[in-house]
Amino acid sequence: MRKLIVPAFISLDGVMQAPGGPQEDTSGGFAHGGWVWPYADETDEVMGGVFERPFELLLGRRTYDIFAAYWPHVAEDAPHRGIADAFNGTTKHVATHHPDTLAWQNSRTLGPDIAAEVCALKRSDGPDLVTQGSSDLVHQLLATDLVDELLLLVYPILLGRGKRLFDDGSQACAFHLEESKVTPKGVLVTRYAREGEVRTGVV
Repeated sequence: MRKLIVPAFISLDGVMQAPGGPQEDTSGGFAHGGWVWPYADETDEVMGGVFERPFELLLGRRTYDIFAAYWPHVAEDAPHRGIADAFNGTTKHVATHHPDTLAWQNSRTLGPDIAAEVCALKRSDGPDLVTQGSSDLVHQLLATDLVDELLLLVYPILLGRGKRLFDDGSQACAFHLEESKVTPKGVLVTRYAREGEVRTGVV
């Protein structure tokens, strides 16, 4: 069975919107796009490690459009050419109402019942499924208890507003910490694996 992995750049208050640049996602008047770059040190290596083994992508439509406008056009000698080749070559499973507009190679729609399709993908043969960005899609995956692993890069800033990784629809569940480290610039890197039901107790 395939794992579903959610890697995410998040602020201390859980915002994941537009980490990569000012124009990445300005919806809702978000004005802090590109907030990860002052803390760039070992984080590229951490995120790049996710894609060193075979994977397929799960993407929301906004993230898909951002990626489709960028990764197919990366120059041959660009620093991120390896990631570009991986993203261009792998299958992209996309949450969209307009499947006829998925022009990026190896793209397919998740269809109208996203949870059922992701369940089927997890049961099928193939590499692990990895999200990128796509907060609305991740919310649906968390609400239906489909996430097996969280790779969180927590940045030492408060953004105050913006799209968050977790919302009130997330299904209650327990994770256990597999590994953690702090980068020289203070980014907390943690990897959590799905463990089971939430345990409670009394003093």
